[in-house]
Amino acid sequence: MASLIVYIVSDSVGETGELVARAAASQFDAGKTLWKRFTHVTDVNSLREIAMAAASDHGLIVFTLASSTLRTAMMKLASAYDVSVVDVLGPPIRTIASSLGMASNEEVGGLRKLDERYFRRVEAMEFAVQYDDGKDPQGFKEADVVILGVSRTSKTPVCMYLAHKNIKAANYPVVPETPIPDVIFEIPPKKIFGLTINPQNLNEIRTQRLITMGAAGAGTNYADPNRLLEELDFAKRLYRRIGCRVLDVTNKAIEETAGNILELLYKNN
Repeated sequence: MASLIVYIVSDSVGETGELVARAAASQFDAGKTLWKRFTHVTDVNSLREIAMAAASDHGLIVFTLASSTLRTAMMKLASAYDVSVVDVLGPPIRTIASSLGMASNEEVGGLRKLDERYFRRVEAMEFAVQYDDGKDPQGFKEADVVILGVSRTSKTPVCMYLAHKNIKAANYPVVPETPIPDVIFEIPPKKIFGLTINPQNLNEIRTQRLITMGAAGAGTNYADPNRLLEELDFAKRLYRRIGCRVLDVTNKAIEETAGNILELLYKNN
């Protein structure tokens, strides 16, 4: 049974080329396949050495090179040394360039950078869920942002929106009867944002919440005007004690509040 020697050549880590080559090789009942990966190749001399080695091994070359100059050089060297070659990126790049009417930016490792951004976003979203509504405050030290606020000031939605921007955000509910964890005072105030809201607006939101839950008229003080003033006053004094930035979310969309936080966060860095 025939054996196969495949040279994977890349200006990055070579994962894309190897994945494509392995997928193609799986379609054959070939013998043992030897995979040789050459990463971070950025000069013609290295390509020449690889082409010579592949010719000596009677192998084939599968390459992913962002640079059109290096792709052309690889094709010429493969031809010169009579080595079979597969250009993974070249054809789709040329097709897309023709469709868009513009040249590619020839950025090395572009896909990997996209993948890293994706995984950072997933990590941030998992973080927001894990540390939502005061769960495990000790983990707040790892947060990029900590949001404080009384109930129904949109703490959770704002955190999830920030997570989509790769920001690790945690939130803690401010309740007069519940002691504030010491860890909150150990976090740099520049990372903490206290949300406040107009009492009347909060009353409308909470009243609607009670109706939705079927708890209207159940004797709770959740939407009681005096209770709301007590909570908001407690939150105001807490924010002053911490020294954090305060944002009024009255009639603000979640995107606007999150945008304000991002602006202040980046301005501070």
